[in-house]
Amino acid sequence: MERQKERIILLVEDNPDDAELTLRALKQHNIGNEVSVVRDGAEALDYLFATGAYTDRDTSVMPGLIILDLN
Repeated sequence: MERQKERIILLVEDNPDDAELTLRALKQHNIGNEVSVVRDGAEALDYLFATGAYTDRDTSVMPGLIILDLN
């Protein structure tokens, strides 16, 4: 039986240092999912709806988890 592809994690974080800390924490906890990092809510919407810089993104592959920086 073929293993189902892991779901993507979408990380919305405007601070590169905080994004790196989050990626490191995910790795330390053996989270092997692909992580896509965007800088703000507008870019996250572009990612989700495949607009702007993400027009070539496969919209059949949606994030299973969105980590959103609220500050």
